[in-house]
Amino acid sequence: MEPGNRSGVKVFILGGLPNTSQFPVLFFLIFLVVYLMTVLGNLLIFFTILSEAQLHRLPMYFFLGNLSFLDTCLSTVTVPKILAGFIVARHRTISFTGCLIQLYTFHFLASTECFLYTVMAYDRYLAICRPLNYAMLMNRKVCSGLAAGTWITGSVHAAIHTSLTFRLPYCGPNQVDYFFCDIPPMLKLACADTSVNHTVILANIGIVAAGCFMLICVSYVYIVVAILKIQTMQGRHRAFSTCSAHLTVVILYYGPPIFIYMFPSSSDSTYGALAVFYTIITPMLNPFIYTLRNKEVKRSLSRWLSGHSVLQER
Repeated sequence: MEPGNRSGVKVFILGGLPNTSQFPVLFFLIFLVVYLMTVLGNLLIFFTILSEAQLHRLPMYFFLGNLSFLDTCLSTVTVPKILAGFIVARHRTISFTGCLIQLYTFHFLASTECFLYTVMAYDRYLAICRPLNYAMLMNRKVCSGLAAGTWITGSVHAAIHTSLTFRLPYCGPNQVDYFFCDIPPMLKLACADTSVNHTVILANIGIVAAGCFMLICVSYVYIVVAILKIQTMQGRHRAFSTCSAHLTVVILYYGPPIFIYMFPSSSDSTYGALAVFYTIITPMLNPFIYTLRNKEVKRSLSRWLSGHSVLQER
């Protein structure tokens, strides 16, 4: 039996972003600019890495290309619907099937990104702590396998939570107190016992996310110790610059969702603000954090843009 056949509700109404109803046009423009910056910034990095053979063959930039693509998709899952809701209130409605697809896609991309950050930390650990064996340990086949593993694990992770959420009956009301279909606000609408779902959220999302974050922290403890042993100041600065960019993004990404899913009873305003930060703001910041701190990406980006300018002039 399909999930929709077990529910009286066929359409959900998204509540939108908190504290934005008085100035919809202003917030529409703000989020439109944020979305355009996110998409353009991440796609620029993605195509720059893809077009530069010397970059996409290196593990760090191969994973960065995956991250840029994920950020573009992750933002696209939620922001266009938010923008449509600012202009016309009826665009806040979403079908039962559409809600299911949005929840699955969001958790697929978000969990894949979560695992990817862990892989990127492992890559930095090998590059700095085991430089002599790095090329052998992180060869092209291993990189492809790790990247594929993050995508496959993310899809399975999302499928588990989506099936558990939409196996529940939804009899009404259909007002989702959130700006997209996510697990905690959807469970509040279910007309059945949700204790199993909350247990899985705590065990799966909470522990998995916290576990990945701990693995990243452990990797960076070893990395910092190794960096402090580097003799030259230039070598230390370069290592710290590369790693600090990744660590900054990790903190910005992991903090909000761990709080949201570990403490689902938090106030809607706190919940909404944290969710906006890691679903919309962090994907926009990633291109700036990585390009401003990475000379190789800046040089390649400049060459790529210059090449396209020459072609257009011809």
